[in-house]
Amino acid sequence: MYQMDQFKQITAFVQTALRGSLSAAARADGVTPAIIGRRMDTLEARLGVRLLTRTTRKLTLTFEGQAFFEDCQRLLNDLANAEASVSLGGVKASGHLRLSAPAGFGRKHVAPLLAEFLDANPEVTLSLDLSDRLVDLVNEGIDCAVRVGELADSSLVSVRLGDMRRLVVASPEYLARRGIPLSLDDLSQHECLSLGQQRGWTFVDPAQPVSSVTIKVAGRLECNDGAVLHDWAVAGRGLAWRSLWEVEEDLRKGRLVSVLDGSAAPPIGIYAVFPQRRQLPLRVRLFIDLLKHTYGRTEYWLS
Repeated sequence: MYQMDQFKQITAFVQTALRGSLSAAARADGVTPAIIGRRMDTLEARLGVRLLTRTTRKLTLTFEGQAFFEDCQRLLNDLANAEASVSLGGVKASGHLRLSAPAGFGRKHVAPLLAEFLDANPEVTLSLDLSDRLVDLVNEGIDCAVRVGELADSSLVSVRLGDMRRLVVASPEYLARRGIPLSLDDLSQHECLSLGQQRGWTFVDPAQPVSSVTIKVAGRLECNDGAVLHDWAVAGRGLAWRSLWEVEEDLRKGRLVSVLDGSAAPPIGIYAVFPQRRQLPLRVRLFIDLLKHTYGRTEYWLS
């Protein structure tokens, strides 16, 4: 059985990572910073790994700490939801739900779920904001946002919903005309369709397979709309680095072909993020549960 001291250590770690300091975590738990510090020291000693790098100015999660933080946060959220489900009994979800998602992903994988959600929760109304900009959840009053990729804002609570791969794709006509790239060095000889001021395309580093490398690509065409890049790739205008959810049907029907698969970067996460709250509204919890159930099914992505 998991002992209470161990649970307090986990809670102290999650609160410290979320709030950025021992003193802020202590205020949230109603104890002194020294107690939070002792719990953190005991946790790291028990695990035999450093979770936080502490300086006089800030706390930073280590690589191991980031992975442990995501697991612990998910477990604490699941525990809170389980308690709420029992205590709420027959209470129904109600009120207005404000959602946000990336434009392309939201059109295809969020918007189609909303009718089902509203049918199951007739006292809920909702609005969906589709935008590729980084929405400020707190200042814009967003209850929950779906985000794909690395999360930078640790002040938000996140729940991992699933994984998504990114591939380099091109039309058969383009590859017949310009040749198939066989290595990352070959990208410099190709027309690469860039997403505006995107940093570059990420791959497994051939010299160090456990790490990644970002390659700055170039071409005659670029656009800040991923759907346009997708259309250009199908039309044979160049190589594109797109998410599997966007191009899976084209791959199945032969309109696009994936290349450099052996160098594809590891999957990136799909997350639900929301502001830190002591009690998450039932309508938000139920929507996140729907996303987890949907995105967690392998057959969903293959359909």
